[in-house]
Amino acid sequence: MTTLLTSDSDRARAADPTGEDQSEQQSRAFDLLSPAVQRWVWQQRWTELRDAQERAIPLIMAGDHDLVISATTASGKTEAAFLPICSVLADDTSTDPGIQALYISPLKALINDQYGRLDALCEHLDLPVHRWHGDVAGAKKAKVLSVPRGVLLITPESLEALFVLRGPQVSRLLGRLRYVVVDEMHTFIGTERGAQLRSLLHRVELAVRRRIPRIGLSATLGDMVKAADWLRPSESGRCVVVESDDGSPGIQVELRGYSEKSTAVNGDSDADGGALEAITEQLFTTLRGTDNLVFANSRSAVEQYADLLARRCTRARVANEFPPHHGNLSRELREDVERRLKDRSVPVSALCTSTLEMGIDIGSVASVTQVGPPPSVSALRQRLGRSGRRGGAQVLRLYITETAIDERTALLDRLRVGLVRTIAMTELLAESWYEPPDVGGFHLSTLVQQLLSLIAQHGGVEPKQAYEALCLKGPFGLVSSGMFADLLRSLGRRDVIMQTFDGLLLLGVAGERIVNHYSFYTAFKTAEEYRLVADGRVLGTLPIAHAVVVGALIIFAGARWKVVHLDSATKTIDLVRAGGGRPPKFGGSAAPVHEAVRRRMYRLYCEQDEPKYLDDMARQMLAEARSEFHRWHLDVRPLIAVDGRAFLFAWTGDRALDTLAVVLAARGLEVCREAMTVSITSDIATAARHLEELAASGSPDAASLVDHLADHVVDKWDELIDEPLLGNARAAQALDVAAAWRELAANFSRPQLHR
Repeated sequence: MTTLLTSDSDRARAADPTGEDQSEQQSRAFDLLSPAVQRWVWQQRWTELRDAQERAIPLIMAGDHDLVISATTASGKTEAAFLPICSVLADDTSTDPGIQALYISPLKALINDQYGRLDALCEHLDLPVHRWHGDVAGAKKAKVLSVPRGVLLITPESLEALFVLRGPQVSRLLGRLRYVVVDEMHTFIGTERGAQLRSLLHRVELAVRRRIPRIGLSATLGDMVKAADWLRPSESGRCVVVESDDGSPGIQVELRGYSEKSTAVNGDSDADGGALEAITEQLFTTLRGTDNLVFANSRSAVEQYADLLARRCTRARVANEFPPHHGNLSRELREDVERRLKDRSVPVSALCTSTLEMGIDIGSVASVTQVGPPPSVSALRQRLGRSGRRGGAQVLRLYITETAIDERTALLDRLRVGLVRTIAMTELLAESWYEPPDVGGFHLSTLVQQLLSLIAQHGGVEPKQAYEALCLKGPFGLVSSGMFADLLRSLGRRDVIMQTFDGLLLLGVAGERIVNHYSFYTAFKTAEEYRLVADGRVLGTLPIAHAVVVGALIIFAGARWKVVHLDSATKTIDLVRAGGGRPPKFGGSAAPVHEAVRRRMYRLYCEQDEPKYLDDMARQMLAEARSEFHRWHLDVRPLIAVDGRAFLFAWTGDRALDTLAVVLAARGLEVCREAMTVSITSDIATAARHLEELAASGSPDAASLVDHLADHVVDKWDELIDEPLLGNARAAQALDVAAAWRELAANFSRPQLHR
């Protein structure tokens, strides 16, 4: 069983079998560090170690357990891992070649940031620190390969490239490996990139032929047992979880509501609406003169507000303090914003997406603003962690736009879904609840990539060895031997792999082409993009699917431009300054809403209490939402008729709602999924009959619903996989049959209850 350690003093003693008090335990933790590391701590003028550091040090130095360190942003998680790691490595007198510690990060920018912190620590220990990612010069990588030693900071994609391009050298390169650290672990869990990383970690241990302790770091892990299962699926019972809030400051919350006559929310309007202008003015007057982060829900919204605020600064004849920061901007522009945030001499409030959500060191900001409903409670917690890092309270501002109500307003708009969802997430945040990690899924697309990588690493592999390495004893444990055989046949039919007369798997012609392409190392899809260039300077990129035409006016990098030339051969768009424009569409999808959020929304609709952090408009909107909720008796009626359609209200997660929509469509009904509803084009009696029959029929297998899913080809290498294997995997990933049938059983097992 996973060991859970919280910041309570009683539970903290679980890390100390002697039962001595915490102060004695803390002094021992410091005493365990090597003298050189102790001197570094003194030089930082630290008066004490942080809670997470105190309890992680003896566990990591013991070297016999995996560890998950869950602590708030800026609580010293990196040092909690590397103070003891560096102490162990400093005492290692072996002269054999080999990297001794591997730090894996989801972002190159985070690697660059952590490089400075770790290099300052390790320079006193004669312990080299190396960066390895796409922006690092080849000469520096060659130096690591010639004399591998110390700490290597790397992305999953670069680690993948090491296996493919330097397979025979991996065992020598990592021969002395003692620790693996996975930073921002929550960003990997449940993703194809995370499946890739788990496979790579397993293959590292296969290469060095021994178990390497793994240390996961995160500020937002909703279920520690599942997080431990993800870090090492086969041995989660040997993983110790250290949870610490380390005296987190309180949260000051303000939620402001805005009414918009159009249906525009967060900059998606074709025209500047009243809400956009009102929020812009609020940002301008509230944030100027201090350092802040303003998170919007899309890159288009970031550009919209950055442009509006730039023009507002021009009208006021003041310097623009509101630069944009998102993934399509050039690295130069992003790094300039990060430098401005670190520079305390000039105030700046960055308009950003999740690019500034993770642990890049930008110092503390005065407040965090969220424009539009948060993507998730976990994301909100991660963003809020940027505020209150100097001992003061964390300040969170939430700005929510809802449609003004008239006689034509749709039901869901009347229920103020965005506002109520935001309140629900804020309440859950205050209770320290976060979405649990999704550790399931077959991840067949990534299994394809890892199989090809394994073949490239060794020059060929036997099917049985591949299955044992990747599935039976590896991270793709849900894939049966039969499924794996079907997958091999799929790849063989497409000449991705071939088999010799003695059974050895080799790369086929198509497989060689795939592996030799630079895009192979990423487990996720990356869109083809045009470069946006102005006066010879690259501003960023724009997906080809959303490319603009010559003469178009766009907003990008917080400024307005006209497209004067488009070169399809070089994928370049030339821009000049212009007076008008609109943000381009970048694509992307919203995060699924968890069942706990929907349950809290239902509770908020039923209650009468008003959160104290709402402004007058938000309170009025909440009252309108509750009035509409009770007018339709949605507290007791899950099915209602509106304008010739039957609306099923299910207070569950998005995957369960998607499942309900699929099973109803499978019965020949026309359905539409939106928020917490599935609307059905039928009278209420017909809809009720179908729902009652489904409740009585018992839940189906997800695979039986495959044909009714809109698209089976979702992930990067799905197109290489035959049906029905791909469809079954897609159904398991996209649907939640158990949760859907719980809703049906609760509401439609007794006829007439809902009518």
